[in-house]
Amino acid sequence: MKIPRILIAALASGSGKTAVSCALMAALQRRGLRVRACKCGPDYIDPMFHREVLGVDSMNLDLFYCGTEELRREFARHASGADITVTEGVMGYYDGRSLDTDAGSSYDVAKALDIPVIFVINCRGAALSLAALIRGIVEFRDDSNICGILLNRVSKTLYPRLKEMLERELRQYGHEIPVMGYVPEDDAFCLESRHLGLVTPQELKDLKQQTERAGEILSESVDLDGLLKIAETAPRIVPAENGASDKEDAVAGGNGTYYAGNANMPVRIGIARDEAFCFYYKANLELLEETGCELAPFSPLRDKRLPQGISGLILGGGYPELYGDRLSSNRMLLTEIRESVNAGMPCFAECGGFMYLHKEMEDEKGNTYPMAGVINGKTYPTGRLVRFGYVSITTDEENSAYLLPQEKIRGHEFHYWDSTDSGDDCMAVKPDGKRKWRCIHMNGNLFAGYPHLYLPSMPGFARRFADRCRKWDQRRDVGK
Repeated sequence: MKIPRILIAALASGSGKTAVSCALMAALQRRGLRVRACKCGPDYIDPMFHREVLGVDSMNLDLFYCGTEELRREFARHASGADITVTEGVMGYYDGRSLDTDAGSSYDVAKALDIPVIFVINCRGAALSLAALIRGIVEFRDDSNICGILLNRVSKTLYPRLKEMLERELRQYGHEIPVMGYVPEDDAFCLESRHLGLVTPQELKDLKQQTERAGEILSESVDLDGLLKIAETAPRIVPAENGASDKEDAVAGGNGTYYAGNANMPVRIGIARDEAFCFYYKANLELLEETGCELAPFSPLRDKRLPQGISGLILGGGYPELYGDRLSSNRMLLTEIRESVNAGMPCFAECGGFMYLHKEMEDEKGNTYPMAGVINGKTYPTGRLVRFGYVSITTDEENSAYLLPQEKIRGHEFHYWDSTDSGDDCMAVKPDGKRKWRCIHMNGNLFAGYPHLYLPSMPGFARRFADRCRKWDQRRDVGK
């Protein structure tokens, strides 16, 4: 499959990757091109920004969550039909999932997917030193695949001289890498408030206008034709057949071993989706739909009742701590959720959704609000990241509904809140194996905890969840 593509990388976070990626996508859309987006790593915010502000379909590319061949399959499926796919890198170009490795880095993703890289460099306060920095980045790995350079925070008058100097210096060391354009100092490229859970509809409208303005600027300051030519040089992707797997540690039962007789029969699942609950991996939702789940969105902030006819409940992550008063005031919905889950309705809740199930939630100002009361504990702010990073989740519970003792499912934790009762039915293990902790409530049909799970890393989990929902629906029908 021929997929024109580029990856936007930089030396470090804060170098302008997000602003440049979004502005480039806006500029390409102005040309009438069909654009798709991707984000390296497990981050929810940037893909959400791509979708909500730019209207561009986006997905995560993460080599901890899946192996190279699976990533190639999913990327090819996602990018199919697009004129160009723009991937936004994570952190610094070579920064991997631990201090001394490039595994899982933007470089690792670019290598796995054969993506030409456009390197963004912050030029403020530097000149010839930029050549030394770029040369070091290019030569650090023989296959860096850096094919173009964008200069950030550069004036229109300075740009021609910087471009000529950098290309000349790099050429002396055998690197024919073109400088493709510049990003000027302009408020259009300031995206500090891009957390969609933190903005009102009016602010979202302003962000769209701001991004359109950024796209207009880059349409003039960047060689878009040259970028498109670089994107076209990407080799064809030939994914392995479905079912081929190269995960580092594939596990028995990974494709699921627990089924009822009506696998993939449609089943309606309520899924929380609003400003407070907005963190969902695209791959998770697609896998659930493949198992027969019809996802029925509802708003814990606004809806007084759960969607009609549902047989299961998904409460994703987000920002419930910002809406404690409104969530707590919706007592009718909280009561229905508590009664439904306690009655046995299957429920999958992670991070913010897990917080919502608690008896109480405290906000940053010290206010405490009653919540659903499924978890007999309190969630509270710590002022710092708690148990941050990638994890593999395992269990030693023999009769668990969703995860078997020989299996593991991969995930990620990113939260500043903690709980007086985080659960102890599973074990979270860091990739280096040096740190681990008990977590998650996995009793009956409930699976709730702080880790965000990547369901395709152990598809049997999603299939068992759908199957439990079907069984619960059948029992409910019998009782009518």
